[in-house]
Amino acid sequence: MAVNPSSQGESLLNSFDDAIAFLYGLQKSGMKFGLRNIRRLLLRLGNPESNFRSIHVAGSNGKGSTAAMIAAILSAAGYRTGLYTSPHLVSFRERIRINGRPIAPSDIVRLVGLLRKMVNRDEVTFFETTTALAFKYFAEQKTDIVVVETGLGGRLDATNVIQPEASVITTISREHTEILGNLIGTIAYEKAGIIKPGIPCITGVRSRRALDVIRAAARAQKAPILHSNRVRTRVKNQSIRGTCVDIGLQGKSYRDLFLDLPGHHQVENARIALLVIRVLESRGVVRISDESIREGLAEVQARTGLRSRLSVVHAKPRIIMDVAHNPAGIKTLVKELKRLGIVKTILVFGVMKDKKFHPMVATLREVSSCAILVQPATERAQEATVLKRQFKEVDVPVLFTGSVRDGITFAMKKAGSVGTVLVTGSHFVVGEALAFLEGKKYLTINQ
Repeated sequence: MAVNPSSQGESLLNSFDDAIAFLYGLQKSGMKFGLRNIRRLLLRLGNPESNFRSIHVAGSNGKGSTAAMIAAILSAAGYRTGLYTSPHLVSFRERIRINGRPIAPSDIVRLVGLLRKMVNRDEVTFFETTTALAFKYFAEQKTDIVVVETGLGGRLDATNVIQPEASVITTISREHTEILGNLIGTIAYEKAGIIKPGIPCITGVRSRRALDVIRAAARAQKAPILHSNRVRTRVKNQSIRGTCVDIGLQGKSYRDLFLDLPGHHQVENARIALLVIRVLESRGVVRISDESIREGLAEVQARTGLRSRLSVVHAKPRIIMDVAHNPAGIKTLVKELKRLGIVKTILVFGVMKDKKFHPMVATLREVSSCAILVQPATERAQEATVLKRQFKEVDVPVLFTGSVRDGITFAMKKAGSVGTVLVTGSHFVVGEALAFLEGKKYLTINQ
């Protein structure tokens, strides 16, 4: 949606649609990396980020799920907990939540009205504006603690103005190489930019090169670093509904914890989340009961609004959605599908132009009986015809190419009442598919 931000006038103060149109219009500024704009904007707002405690979460994969787990546990413990994530799937409001409740349309209208002149003056980007809006909202709402997910990278990400109680780096893999660089060490350096002086850093990074970079950054900041490998886990059983697991941490044992997010990779994210909680307790930031941990992990989706993480969103046919969007994420998704015995799916797949889709296609071949290739309504989307050539090379029949809406319709007819449809490849594909299935309006956004 191409909207001139300076043309919206006072109608912003009366219309949620106009407020969203204004924000979406800021996409024309593209992505700018650096903290000058966001610091200036927050200063004019009275530095709201200094009025709440926070946890900062970065990583190539798993950061959204890990952030949600931390927020769910804190919410279950009775803390007024903010959660700032991106991108959204269907509604912009999903990005900014308190105890799982998305920001109200009226608050967006009011805060956009407040920010409008500041934004126009400095040519601030969409993500900078959204971040400032979120921080102002969390401060106004007197949140006890806010879990903040980085947008892209870390060091120069607009969220990197907070002084958190803990910094989290979930995983490192090659992503956004045109921006972050093509070397694991370079990407790790950007992620490690969220580490603050003396503030504990919790990580699940496995790559030796990436971990060396993170440890060096932590030493330079005199920040203690804790690795999730110190958390013991034993998966007892799993299904598409979730996972039952025993977890041991710092002399404590949690038996038969149920995590309502399926997949062994979510157990790894839970290890990180629990380690973060223990660090917060040791710093005197929170007090968390064992029951709150159980409740939080069992109700992550309900307490935070997290969706489309190996999630069944439709029964007949069974439609599974996952926001895996890079080779590492797709590899994990396929591994978990095979573990669950889901190996013959009707694949609905689309991807962004900046992603290395060749290894993604090669991996998805293992669980795909055929492919429906879609192009979401964003200028960043890879053309479905380009994807088609790659699927033909790996001998996966391509039955359809076109829009997400038409692709989902085709896939559902092909699956009938007993087949399984897998929708993946991008947040944009999943978001557009969800909106179609739920009969909701969908406006694309590039960030």
